[in-house]
This record gives sequence, C-alpha cells and structure tokens, in this order.
Amino acid sequence: MKTTQHGDTLIQLTRLFAFNCYLVREVDGFTLVDTDLAGSAADILAAAQQHGLPIVRIALTHAHGDHVGSLDALAEQLPGVEVAATQRTARFLAGQVTLEPDEPQAKINGGFVVCRTQPTTILSPGDRVGSLEVIAAPGHSPDHIAFIDRRDGTLIAGDSFQTQGGIAVAGVTRWTFPFPAMATWHLPTALETAQRLAALKPARLAVGHGKVLDQPQQAMETAIRAAEKRVQSHAKAQGANA
Repeated sequence: MKTTQHGDTLIQLTRLFAFNCYLVREVDGFTLVDTDLAGSAADILAAAQQHGLPIVRIALTHAHGDHVGSLDALAEQLPGVEVAATQRTARFLAGQVTLEPDEPQAKINGGFVVCRTQPTTILSPGDRVGSLEVIAAPGHSPDHIAFIDRRDGTLIAGDSFQTQGGIAVAGVTRWTFPFPAMATWHLPTALETAQRLAALKPARLAVGHGKVLDQPQQAMETAIRAAEKRVQSHAKAQGANA
C-alpha cells in the first residue's frame, strides 16, 4: 500500500494504484476515512503505526465494497473504535439497499457488501467527525457523503469525483478507469452534488480513485461542465424519443 503525505494532516493510502482511503491527523489520533478493499486492514494499521498515532475513529463516505471492504477486519483489531456513518449507510451495511420514494428511481449500481460492524455514531450533514464536517453528497450512491477539513480546506469527496484516468464527476466515464462511472446511481444528482462541493472552494481535493489535487477549483469546474453536457445530451435524447 502506497503512502503519500499531503499537508500537515492528510495521509493518502493507495492500494492497487487507484483505490484510496485516508488517515486524517487529529490531536487524539487518526480518523480513517473509508477502509479500502477487503484485505487492506494490515496495511492500514501499519501505516498508522508508521506515522505514530492510533486510529481512533473510522468515518465512511458510502457503503460500496471498495470503501468498506476492510471495515469488519479493522473493527475487530481496534476494540472500541468509533465508527461514524449516516443512517442510510448503516442500512446499506446491513443489506437494506433500497431507494426512498422521493428519490430518482434509477438502478442502484455498484457492489455493496454486508458488514457485521454497525456505526456507533450516526452522522447528518453539518455534523463534525473530529475536524471533518459532513457534507451531503448523493449521486454516486444514495447514501454518499463527503467530508471537508475546516482547518485547511481539504475536501475528501469519496467518489463524487474521480481523478484516475482524468478528473470526472461521478457517472461520467473515463475509459482508462471506468469503474466509478459504472458504479454510479444517478448522474443528475451527482452533478448537483459536484456543483455544491465546488462551491465550497476547497484548497485540496482527495478522492476515492486517483491522485490528490491541490488548488482543484479549475479542474472541478472543468469536470462539472463535462457532466452538464452529458446530462443535457441525455435529456435531449429522452425528449426526442418521447
């Protein structure tokens, strides 16, 4: 697992060249954002030990398997660790992957896994996890959230954006790494989320797949324009076929 430091507080952990989770340094230890693919627990724990702090909490962006795959293994090896997620993610972790009546009734894509571990802290938008503020970010999946570190403006966006294969909003395919798009639930909702995240004007963008970007505003806006064109083109095609 590759380890990359960004600024004073963010450590990017990358497995298989494109699957990221993050250690966020706090005064009491690390917050781990997502848990990567199954089989990553030993490497994640080794990285935390290498950087001199324990993992005291785990925060989840969403319940796809490449983000929660090592949750159970880590929880077993970190007795008493706080696990923070939304109520919706908690339901998905329990196998209840369903849509709400007021949501777009599109197919829920991506690989969800059932976990024994359930959140000990239920998150809502505006809550804090250490120094991270919770931001609602549906689109890639119905339960998706992002986190912004108010100390330095780092946005941990999960799969709301990807940078692997080129920056893109969730649901816009980058053919050299198409998997986030293939796993996206609803592109118009993902576009709305991307627009709200860009409005935060983050100083750094950390994503689930690909490199971390410093000063990402222009790149985010470029990705948003491409997603807008894709949504408009799809709407026109639907209108023509109506």
